[in-house]
Amino acid sequence: MTLAVPAPEVLIDPELHATGDPHALWRWMRAHQPVYWHDPGALPGFWSVTRYDDVRAVCRDPGTFSSEQGIVLRPESHGKDPGGGRTLALTDPPRHRQLRAVVADWFTTRSVRSLEDSMRGVVRSVIARAVEAGGCDFVTDVAARLPLYVICHLMGVPEEDREKLFQLASVAFGTADPVAQSAAHQEIMQYFVELMYQRMEEPADDLVSALANSPVDGELLPEDDILLNCDNLLVGGTENVRLATSGGMLALLERPEQWQRLAADPGLLPTAVEEILRWTSSANVVMRVATAPTVIEGRRIEAGDRLMLWIPSANRDERVFTDPDRFDPARRPNRHLALGAGEHFCLGSLLARTEMRVLFRELLDMAVRVEQTGPAVPVRSIVVNGLESLPVRIVPR
Repeated sequence: MTLAVPAPEVLIDPELHATGDPHALWRWMRAHQPVYWHDPGALPGFWSVTRYDDVRAVCRDPGTFSSEQGIVLRPESHGKDPGGGRTLALTDPPRHRQLRAVVADWFTTRSVRSLEDSMRGVVRSVIARAVEAGGCDFVTDVAARLPLYVICHLMGVPEEDREKLFQLASVAFGTADPVAQSAAHQEIMQYFVELMYQRMEEPADDLVSALANSPVDGELLPEDDILLNCDNLLVGGTENVRLATSGGMLALLERPEQWQRLAADPGLLPTAVEEILRWTSSANVVMRVATAPTVIEGRRIEAGDRLMLWIPSANRDERVFTDPDRFDPARRPNRHLALGAGEHFCLGSLLARTEMRVLFRELLDMAVRVEQTGPAVPVRSIVVNGLESLPVRIVPR
């Protein structure tokens, strides 16, 4: 198949990623223009980086490729990302390591294992409600529930407030209406303002208390930085798992023989989770900014240049993955980059994998059948990749 070199307005068009075939473009780019310059237009000029080895190398070199100016490409008129240099996602070493150390204890193997029983209880309750309802949206009614419950628990959100926060988060992260998104997001932030002040006065064993009361480089975090990091944790702790889990469910619904394979051998679930992460690649693209001149694939990158790292392209690079366009729950090895690499490798990677494994295991153990009842609705975004809605019916066998 012959494709024209993708024009900038095509690759940054959300409609392409929602209903088109960006993988065809990325396949062409990996073969012919793996590092491709896009002239400025509605967005500043940038380099697209599409091969696995190059994406991984950029992620692993924060000295040359910085996160502090933001990881989302923004119009020049929007200015610098307000979280730049202040949040886990938007800091470089050594600041990134200092912030990470404040919250790392809540994401250890011991911490995650201690949550597994409660995770199973949440999932069973969610599935039981879905069965009783007769029909549901798998994205909001199933996939979103567990990660939000867990991150609320870790952040110290009281149980009586979690349903309210869930409803707000469903709007803030799950709707295409920008006005409703903004209003819900503001209400979430106001909630965390109040919780932050409570934890300043009465610290507890939770993430908000740690952010509010732990010195970083000898000083307590400013209040705005605490809130930005709360937002960072809430988004990171919910959105990627919601998108990956629902996208994985769709992949299995489209391939019922693979669901039967998992039912016959649940021991495949850990590798299936890795394949779902690779296949869905919910973080569609992340940005870095060059701090010094360098060369990638023969192209000279100048200091200040923006690089867009296309994660789904890297995760289907035929140089790394055998038959990359095939969904294989038993794929080994599977060195995908869905959870990042280097300094910014996902802090909650073990938690995310555990949440996904628990949810799919409970679906299998409860012996239910998931039937798609309507078309899946994709998110329209270049930043994240996944589903806004997946209508299903969950019925006992």
